[in-house]
Amino acid sequence: MNENILIAVAWPYANAEIHVGNLTGSHLPGDIAARYHRLKGDKVLMITGTDSHGTPVTMSADKLGKPVEEVYKSYHEGFIELFQKIGISYDLYTTTHSENHFKVSQTIFLALEKNGYLFKKTEPQWFSPGLKRFLPDRYIEGTCYICGTDGARSDQCDACGNVLDPTKLVNPKSKVEGDTSSPELRDTEHYFIDLSKLEPDVKKYLQDRSSYMRDTVLGESLRKVEAEGLKPRAITRDLDWGIPVPVTEAGWETKKLYVWFEAVIGYLSAPIEWSQVSGSGEAWRDWWTNPKAKQYHFIGKDNIFFHTSLWPAELMGVGSAFMEIFTGEKIPLILPYDVPANQFMNLEGKKISGSRNWAIWGRDALTRFDPDAIRYYLTVNMPESKDSDWDWAEFVARNNNELVATWGNLANRVLAFCYKNWDGHVPDVPFDTAQGALALRPADLELLATIENGFNTVGAELDAVRLRSALGEAMKLATVVNQYLDVNAPWSAIKVDKAEAGKTVYTALKAIDSLKVMFAPFLPFTCEKLHTYFNYETPLFGEQYTETVKDSLGEHTVLRYRATSASGQRPDGNNTNAQWIPSDLQPGKKLNQPGPLFKKLENEVIDVERARLGK
Repeated sequence: MNENILIAVAWPYANAEIHVGNLTGSHLPGDIAARYHRLKGDKVLMITGTDSHGTPVTMSADKLGKPVEEVYKSYHEGFIELFQKIGISYDLYTTTHSENHFKVSQTIFLALEKNGYLFKKTEPQWFSPGLKRFLPDRYIEGTCYICGTDGARSDQCDACGNVLDPTKLVNPKSKVEGDTSSPELRDTEHYFIDLSKLEPDVKKYLQDRSSYMRDTVLGESLRKVEAEGLKPRAITRDLDWGIPVPVTEAGWETKKLYVWFEAVIGYLSAPIEWSQVSGSGEAWRDWWTNPKAKQYHFIGKDNIFFHTSLWPAELMGVGSAFMEIFTGEKIPLILPYDVPANQFMNLEGKKISGSRNWAIWGRDALTRFDPDAIRYYLTVNMPESKDSDWDWAEFVARNNNELVATWGNLANRVLAFCYKNWDGHVPDVPFDTAQGALALRPADLELLATIENGFNTVGAELDAVRLRSALGEAMKLATVVNQYLDVNAPWSAIKVDKAEAGKTVYTALKAIDSLKVMFAPFLPFTCEKLHTYFNYETPLFGEQYTETVKDSLGEHTVLRYRATSASGQRPDGNNTNAQWIPSDLQPGKKLNQPGPLFKKLENEVIDVERARLGK
């Protein structure tokens, strides 16, 4: 039964290039899940965009001495370029700086206010006498009052992961003014969301997902709710850049919606924008008001609490008031189904650090390595349950010993051997009329049955968002096909009995044709190439393209995904017919000239790449 699947991915801040840790943390797992569900025939919508309003963005603009909008757009365009090159197939990659996102975010605010979950409160916040303005949380650093770590942001400590009370930060300093700064606390009025009223519902929401939510996600979330409770939290800040607070009272024109509150609303505003730019009317409702739809939120571990507790609390507080204000109908919005958050990826035994250039930047790496080689290593090394480590020696070894030797050589040597010895066609295998099937041998049938069952085993792991395991299962099946070829050795058998060798080659080709589909969510570029070697007219996936959207705030570029003309897919890029099925390769089918899928890497790469780090 086909399902409506929303793949919602963390919104990257427009203040730094995206590195491999960001990719494996959220964007790549989201893409693998989206591609798998498209192949299954599910109705998929994969969305996110650039977080344009966070204080990291304004701090970056301050550092560069450039307008915030110019800085955000520069990073935004770079993100889109990266996602196109590495194949992150967003149905819509947009930005929080759009008229649509402003409207949806302000409507969420009004819905919470309507339902009685907002209140105003005056509280002390850090103020710079020198700059004569309030300093948002990331502009202040000091010593964490919980774990004692220096360099903690005033809103959250990266070392212990706790959300902090900014006023309790020890030895606070302004990041803009340096160690000589003396910020002081001054009173300012802001709106708060009363999360304490929603705490019982959030706790039940988490408990209801205990059978499938990852232990690293559920455990942390429940522990915090049970130990600390949910307390009222400010949702506005004294800022010049961002979404205006939708009130008419004097004094609020200099305040904006707090980024932690409005950025997650992008998971709702982006589907609405997708419907608008696609001319699909109210299609976004298929993922937001349909109780049977499933929403998966792919994020890193530093954002777990926001997505498992604060964002669901926002939606619970909204109830049906958002739709009542937005469309005039009293319909509740659904809650996220799962939050398969990943842990962190380190680099050569150290934490990734952009400031020290201890990182592998996505766009830079793609100038030297093929996208599927990077995708493969990021997946087999994905930090699903604990932190992982990118090691250049392991990258080269896995590329050569697994991607090239086990899978790439299997596909290439069988196709090349067949193309040469059967005049570019799949070998003919006689039809056994008595059996009503091709006259294959027991070993052939056993292999094909094993491969066919792989759609269940690999699919089950993908359904459960165990991506490393899913790719491992597919690679195990490739090994089984290699073992089958070692036993039957068609390159030798052809000299004695071409018909028997043909049965082996046919069986192996059919197995490879099926494995191509299982590998496709992970390795879309090479699997699409392999698909063309088999001479299929209908591609496995659609294609990515950019589009310019104009509104009252100006214009912004979006990345989109669509079907190709012959793909047999719906206009939204999803398959009309499921392709997550075993191969139906027919004897005698014409093939296209094959070629290698992957490149072997020399060991010299290890030292060269390590030498780049920290420079």
